[in-house]
Amino acid sequence: MFWSLAIFAYLLGSLSFAILLSRLTGNPDPRMSGSGNAGATNMLRLAGKKLAVLTLLGDVCKGLLPVLIASLVGLSLQQQAWVGLCAVLGHLFPLYFRFRGGKGVATAAGMLLGIYPPAALLAMLAWLLTFYLTRTSSLAALIATPLA
Repeated sequence: MFWSLAIFAYLLGSLSFAILLSRLTGNPDPRMSGSGNAGATNMLRLAGKKLAVLTLLGDVCKGLLPVLIASLVGLSLQQQAWVGLCAVLGHLFPLYFRFRGGKGVATAAGMLLGIYPPAALLAMLAWLLTFYLTRTSSLAALIATPLA
């Protein structure tokens, strides 16, 4: 069961909501425009708030869903974390998009939300505060990560 979920998580993580939403709406490929990153922040620049929020939600859910399924089938917390990591690796190195993915911040946040929600909340608050003060998403992620 563990290996099946790990493969499922990687394949789900390999879905790039930024790229898929861009293709569906006729917007430019986020890997070729803006910052070149297939993530919510670049989608905000390129396609607006609606697609950025959808990208963020999709990326969070693809980290959260495999962890929740792993929990429901009775895998240990450590196995749940490995399954979640497979989803993050899928986001970083997506099979469907020539292994060129995003930074994995939202997918890792979804994984953390499923494993230990208080840590996810702390990281989210640190990210929001840092982003509010600096308007720099990458700096916010660097500061929030060690707090998780």
